[in-house]
Amino acid sequence: MSSDSDARRIASGPLPSQLMRVHCVRHGAHGVQPGADPDPQAGVPFDPLRLCIFATIALLGWLTGPVALAVFAAIGFVGYWKARRKGLTKSKCYLRDTRLVLAYLGLLLGAGLWGMYALVARLAGF
Repeated sequence: MSSDSDARRIASGPLPSQLMRVHCVRHGAHGVQPGADPDPQAGVPFDPLRLCIFATIALLGWLTGPVALAVFAAIGFVGYWKARRKGLTKSKCYLRDTRLVLAYLGLLLGAGLWGMYALVARLAGF
């Protein structure tokens, strides 16, 4: 066999992730029982990681107030701005259209900046 035919044979075979799944099922590795369904999602309980992330962001928002709002909105705005410039027009965000997402994040950024100004003005006695 030549190296070209070896490359074609390997390229036409299963993906490495599929080979590992079959290996795990056959040998019972990584907590998978022999003869079990090779689907990695089968029998795995739902991990509500996003809920933990949301709670952490809410805590930061509660502790730092308008500063956290401005920071997270600015990070999101910059991220969506760059993605839009690279061609992203639809988002997985509830608003879908990236222009709407940018407008929403811009409003949040403005609200955070206004909140910081109001907080500083109140503390300074203006």
